[in-house]
Parts: sequence; structure tokens; C-alpha cells
Amino acid sequence: MLFRLLPALGASLLFAACTTSPSATGNSPGAEALQPMKMPRDTITGTLTYRERMALPAAAVVQVQLLDVSRQDVAATVIDSVTVQLNGEQVPLPFTLTYDPGRIQESNTYVMQARIRANGQLLFLSDVAYPVITRGNPRQVQMLLRRAGK
Repeated sequence: MLFRLLPALGASLLFAACTTSPSATGNSPGAEALQPMKMPRDTITGTLTYRERMALPAAAVVQVQLLDVSRQDVAATVIDSVTVQLNGEQVPLPFTLTYDPGRIQESNTYVMQARIRANGQLLFLSDVAYPVITRGNPRQVQMLLRRAGK
């Protein structure tokens, strides 16, 4: 008789182990799948300046880009960029660029590039590579821009 009850007892223990009880927070099963996923983000900070003794127009806009320049003979890949209306701010101009670290490969080379425009005209640009992130390079840069067309 005992041998007939053992399989039934084992099955009931197995079913009991597979069931879940409601969580203490009151969330229904699968609620974590409904939560928005937070994408990891990282930042590069720095300042932009130039040597000329001139004020920027009130309508000036600065664009800062993070570029992957690893591949030769191919245009750089823009990883991320930020464009800011300056509203009369003058140099030195602080910036923060937020990017997805999932797009960064340790073996690649990344640089920062910046431009200042006003009324559709390019006023200043970076003409030097400012390496960042990989290969021991920092996540903070001070960029010296050159006047365009000079």
C-alpha cells in the first residue's frame, strides 16, 4: 500500500515546488517585463575655446561629436553628438556628451570633434584629433578650436 502512495506523494511535492506565491510587493508575475529598460549611458565632458579675441553672435550654435576613426580610407562613424544653442554664452564653453557605451569597442580609436556655427556659417572648428575613451585616453577634453576660413 505504501508503494502506491509514494508516486502520488512525490508528484504533489513536485507540483508544490513549481508553483509561485505572489511577491511581497504585490507585482503580478511578469511585471518586470513591463518595466522600461534603462539603457546604460556614459559621458564625455570638456570645454571649447579659441584664441581669437572676438565674441560669438547671440545666434551661435555648437555641435560636438564623438567619432569612431578606426577604419582608414573610410569616413568616420558618428557614435553620438550634441548640438547646443549658445544664447549669448561665450568661451570657454563647457559641454557634456552622453553616449551608449555598448557602441564602444576597446580595440577602436575614438576622437572628439566640435564646430561653432552662426546663421548657417561655420565660424570655428576643431582641426586636431582629441582622442577619448579607449587606449588609455580620458573622458574629459579641453578643445582649442580654429577659426574657419583662416
